[in-house]
Amino acid sequence: LPIQMIGLLVTVLVMCIIFGVIWWILTMIPLPPPFMQIARVVCAVIFLIWLIYLLIPLAGGGFGHPYIR
Repeated sequence: LPIQMIGLLVTVLVMCIIFGVIWWILTMIPLPPPFMQIARVVCAVIFLIWLIYLLIPLAGGGFGHPYIR
């Protein structure tokens, strides 16, 4: 289990760096305010869904989890 948690931590850190770069690129693109807000919300929702997907197996769930079916 500790090796699994270290792997999860490394994965989360790498994905945080990737999403941070995507977020930074979004701030550099001169989009009008409503489109910029939509792009940021979509990026944040994708990141949260991915994070929940990673943490469910750690909590004892997985593909057999009732909320995933």
